[in-house]
Amino acid sequence: MVMQRWDPFRDLRRMDETMNRLWRGFGGVQSGTEEWNISLDVVQRPDEIVVKASVPGVKPDGIDLSLEDNVLTIRADRKPDFEDDKSVYLIQERPTGSFYRALSLPETVDADKIQSTFENGVLTITLPKAEEKKKRQIKIQIGGGTKAIEAKKDK
Repeated sequence: MVMQRWDPFRDLRRMDETMNRLWRGFGGVQSGTEEWNISLDVVQRPDEIVVKASVPGVKPDGIDLSLEDNVLTIRADRKPDFEDDKSVYLIQERPTGSFYRALSLPETVDADKIQSTFENGVLTITLPKAEEKKKRQIKIQIGGGTKAIEAKKDK
């Protein structure tokens, strides 16, 4: 016999999960916001930050991309494939409706030079760093100014 810690709410959670599966099977209530998380990859390079967002099933003109107060917001709307009264889903696992994702960006982003592309359901956003805010090496004087180490600029 395996000993388990007593959890008074375990049975309630199981019942809730079972009911959610039951309703999803009938095409009823969606199970919640966990289905609407846009998957992101964010990569920092010396000159830029690259964000890749998965938005399959959404047309490029259905995506709203905005930047306000250093917060990048991606909004989109995925419509059902069948919107007539005669079609009934037997299984519907691909979520539909509106969704968004917001991402705080560092102050180093140059908002005037942001570029985005959309290909095969992946939105790629390139956020260049502002020239004046990039990391710079500073000259170090050695022994009273007789020798100097060259300043290097990160790229």
